[in-house]
Amino acid sequence: MIDAQQRAAAKAFAKNWKDRGYEKGDSQIFWVELLTTVFGVTEISQFISFEDQVHLDHTSFIDGYIEKTHVMIEQKSINKSLTAAIRQSDGSMLTPFEQAKRYSSELPYSKRPRWIVTSNFQSFYIYDMEKPGGDPEIIQLENLEKEYYRLQFLVDEGNTNLQREMEVSIAAGEIVGLLYDALAKQYVDPTTERAMKSLNILCVRMVFCLYAEDAGIFGQHGMFHDYLEEFDARKMRKAMIELFQILDTKPEDRDPYLKDDNPQLAAFPYVNGGLFANEDIEIPPFTDEIRNLLLEKASADFDWSEISPTIFGAVFESTLNPETRRSGGMHYTSIENIHKVIDPLFLDDLKNELKEIQQITVQRTKDKKLRDFQTKLSNLRWLDPASGSGNFLTETYISIRRLENEVIKELQRGQITFGFDESSPIHVSIDQFYGIEINDFAVTVAKTALWIAESQMMKETEDIVHMNLDFLPLTTNAFIVEGNSLQIDWESVVPKYQVSYIMGNPPFVGARVMSSEQKDDVKEIFQGWKNVGNMDYVCCWYKKCADFMKNTSIRAALVSTNSVSQGESVANLWKPLLENDVHIDFAYRTFQWDSEAKIKAHVHCVIIGFSIAPYNKPKKIFIDERYQIAKNINGYLLDAVNVYVESRNKPICNIPEIGIGNKPIDGGYYLFEKEEMEEFIKKEPEAKKYFRPWYGSKEFINRSPRYCLWLGECSPAELRKLPLCMERVREVKEYRLQSTSAGTVKLAERPTRFHVENMPKGQYIVIPEVSSQRRRYVPMGFFTPNIFCSNLVKIIPDATLYHFGVLTSNVHMAWMRVVCGRLKSDYRYSKDIVYNNFPWPEPSTQQRQKIEQTAQAILDARALYPDSSLADLYDELTMPPELRKAHHQNDMAVMQAYGFTKGSEAYKSEAACVVGLMKLYQKKVEDLEKR
Repeated sequence: MIDAQQRAAAKAFAKNWKDRGYEKGDSQIFWVELLTTVFGVTEISQFISFEDQVHLDHTSFIDGYIEKTHVMIEQKSINKSLTAAIRQSDGSMLTPFEQAKRYSSELPYSKRPRWIVTSNFQSFYIYDMEKPGGDPEIIQLENLEKEYYRLQFLVDEGNTNLQREMEVSIAAGEIVGLLYDALAKQYVDPTTERAMKSLNILCVRMVFCLYAEDAGIFGQHGMFHDYLEEFDARKMRKAMIELFQILDTKPEDRDPYLKDDNPQLAAFPYVNGGLFANEDIEIPPFTDEIRNLLLEKASADFDWSEISPTIFGAVFESTLNPETRRSGGMHYTSIENIHKVIDPLFLDDLKNELKEIQQITVQRTKDKKLRDFQTKLSNLRWLDPASGSGNFLTETYISIRRLENEVIKELQRGQITFGFDESSPIHVSIDQFYGIEINDFAVTVAKTALWIAESQMMKETEDIVHMNLDFLPLTTNAFIVEGNSLQIDWESVVPKYQVSYIMGNPPFVGARVMSSEQKDDVKEIFQGWKNVGNMDYVCCWYKKCADFMKNTSIRAALVSTNSVSQGESVANLWKPLLENDVHIDFAYRTFQWDSEAKIKAHVHCVIIGFSIAPYNKPKKIFIDERYQIAKNINGYLLDAVNVYVESRNKPICNIPEIGIGNKPIDGGYYLFEKEEMEEFIKKEPEAKKYFRPWYGSKEFINRSPRYCLWLGECSPAELRKLPLCMERVREVKEYRLQSTSAGTVKLAERPTRFHVENMPKGQYIVIPEVSSQRRRYVPMGFFTPNIFCSNLVKIIPDATLYHFGVLTSNVHMAWMRVVCGRLKSDYRYSKDIVYNNFPWPEPSTQQRQKIEQTAQAILDARALYPDSSLADLYDELTMPPELRKAHHQNDMAVMQAYGFTKGSEAYKSEAACVVGLMKLYQKKVEDLEKR
């Protein structure tokens, strides 16, 4: 079904079921009609089951279960609440979701649901069991016409073939790793550049031969294996060299007597493509271990034809030194994540275009449209300017060729004879794909992966047209250039007027951990821009894409660490881009980016699709697997106007100023663990009064202080009576004098004082600078003046219960989550971005008092658990009900003060709340500028 048909079906379904639905009589009819009419399920009786038994202390029945997609359905009658607890037959009170979860726990693990859907005919509450404790997605029946796609998970079975390909590809990578390690031992010096490059090329060549014999490319199954089997380990090196030479020699240029001297070698075809070109590579002697690996584990026991070239390219590259890979910032990409980039960028549109053509009933018109569509596919060009092992290019090639094969199948119409005028039905070629990659081995892997993909897709075409197509010799070549993408003129790789799409995931290297060469790249790319020193490396590709796509219709989509849409990056990067005609067309908000490499890379990423040419389609913001239509997507990846929260050193509202705690620069000589302090006091009891509890972020969250020896206000006369304290002062002075920093050396003149001193005279609020992103609330609290804090927390002197209530609310947390920077994936609370830019409410006296009351209730709820740390109290699994309730009431009080009441737009979601805050922020900044 095409989108228009599904929308119409969803509209009719919603109209039919408006204001009706009885749990016992209508449930099965409701779900059967939904699945068949809206989602096109044909064999419904085999797809969904109803009233499956589950045995608790009594027999109960699951309302609906879809085994193929692991969906459990708990259905209630119309107007029944989906969040209120209902008394069960055993007397327990459970919500519909809790009821379904109880059923789930009694099922075999293989049958437990990924999704639980509760429904009352008018609403669908969707719980993703991969996110325990997460709020449900809610879809209203009345909105089904627009939001039917959010129920697509009901019928998406996943690709079992893909799972098999993934397993085979990872296993293949492990075999390559064994070969790589065994061969490396045989080099005289495997650390030389020539040896490492030779080893990489040798592995690529052997992999191609292993694949070619299993895929039938060499003409005979087992041909590579049978040839090598004739030689013992000592002679295998020479046999391999001779084979490579033959594979690179045209039949007419070979020794005319080779067929008589060595018919087995003569039978190998000419490959072409430069893969076996006579480069000056060093091939070491083979051992029995290498021979057995090649002939048994790699050849006889393994079928290389089943690998996915997309996945295998990444896994293959994992044979490189992991340290090399990490220093380059490379992360490998699953097929699922690749499609998060290419589907909204171009593939969804192409699929829909083909679907519409397939609906045409006039055959002549349909055939013409199909041929035009095939020509369109063959004229598209793709560029990946950080192509790595080529997995974006390879998966795109496979996807486009599959579309082309659908066209060929439609034109063929099941005929045995081939109905095309051309010599080949295939028009799409790997020479439509361009890449730039700094690593020479990755370039070779990428080209090889594309050749393997070409071979596999040609086989699929052969099955459609019932004829053999020649793969060898290779006649096409992907244009993948070795070099630094930030220093190369991209038009030297491909003229920009030929490019249709740019895609990829450039290196993830933070601004503070770049090499000097990478810093030079950033400075060169961003000449004349502000705050270049705070730019992550990936930002360079956004700038080069924007420059490249000027005066073209090119559209781009890049994967990045989520830092590009947080903190200072939004103003630093997106403000200049969006103010110079770039617009964001679609975006995936933060998700975890996994790889298929042997060493997994867990990175929190975003995907941003952008262009300069007019964009006439709905803009989409993806959150997990669902999307919302947006009027505009700003640099924070929100549906809001283009607002930039820029660094400022004073608050935009009339509130207490925030600062850091104390920064001693003492070499650790003034800081003690509890046991160390007690031992010190035993030896020098008079020092006891100079110790203060000392809290950084870790100590505060875990309620486990260290202790600080504070001698800054100790008189010289008294200090001289404390020899152990004097020794500490002496050690601090020596430490500072040895510093390379002139400021620290200067500080040695007053060794009892700290570099930064912030010791409030009254009660103050403490906020940890870094807090886990798993917590809904950043834990914060009050301290008294006798407690010292380090520079790893933020402190707010003169703050009140009202300030605490607003800061600890879900409103402030929502703001913080969007605009703060991150340390890995954890929140990094900042003064100049988060706090100083936060738009505070203007509450009435009554609203302010209510916030103070709810803030005190939070502190009271914490006090009920004196043995628990803030880490314990704010863990989503162990948070006490009293504390959760107190926070909820505080959230409601703060929302009320902002006017974010039930029914308002800002009440609907956290993202909508931030949109509302950004409007307030914009107004407050404008008011400041008018003063």
